[in-house]
Amino acid sequence: MLKVLDSAVPVACWSCSVAHNDATLFCPHCSKIQPPPGGDYFSVFGLEPRLNLDLAALEQEFHRLSRRLHPDRFARAGENEKQWSLADTALLNDAYRTLKDPIHRTEYLLKLHGAEIGDEHSGKDRRDPSRVPADLLEEVFELNMQLEEMRMARSAGETDTELQASLEQAKRKFDGLLEDVDKDLRNEWQAWDEGDDVARKAAQNKMVALLDRRRYLSNLVRDVTETLGA
Repeated sequence: MLKVLDSAVPVACWSCSVAHNDATLFCPHCSKIQPPPGGDYFSVFGLEPRLNLDLAALEQEFHRLSRRLHPDRFARAGENEKQWSLADTALLNDAYRTLKDPIHRTEYLLKLHGAEIGDEHSGKDRRDPSRVPADLLEEVFELNMQLEEMRMARSAGETDTELQASLEQAKRKFDGLLEDVDKDLRNEWQAWDEGDDVARKAAQNKMVALLDRRRYLSNLVRDVTETLGA
């Protein structure tokens, strides 16, 4: 079951004037559609912001709300309701795409709490040696050399089976390291969801570091995949 928020900012329904929380898409008293709500993506589904979600329940609620918001239901409604139907649907879709994906959900929730995530906050280029995780420094240096050799060989119309096999092996290793990062992230979810402020801050710092490592590994896998498929 989805855990629903039990409090939010009260606003008056435009149709019946009964107060309801500002996170809902429909008035709980008269069932009229409401303007796009404020708040975050979790509040669109009436959810408490957390990392462990019941994805089956989330999908079920997404489809239920999608059916209620379908523009065909508002063909005879006023112009405001027609526009709200489109805007609420777009918001619902964005919220669902973000929350159903474990990595996007983690990044989104941490950003809500002020975490600076992404290359735009690192101040460093991905290829900068100082950006390479310390435990991967030698391997990444060797990998970059092999990638350049493969590109040169391909441009010359040559095939280096030994080099290709080495790159394929490297890709398998980095794929495995990505899986390890994802497991470590999930281990921090419980600390975030159930911890106090101190525990949450510690979990946030660990997850920010893990997400940075994950982005770096994902870029490596992408580079190897693109080079092998060239």
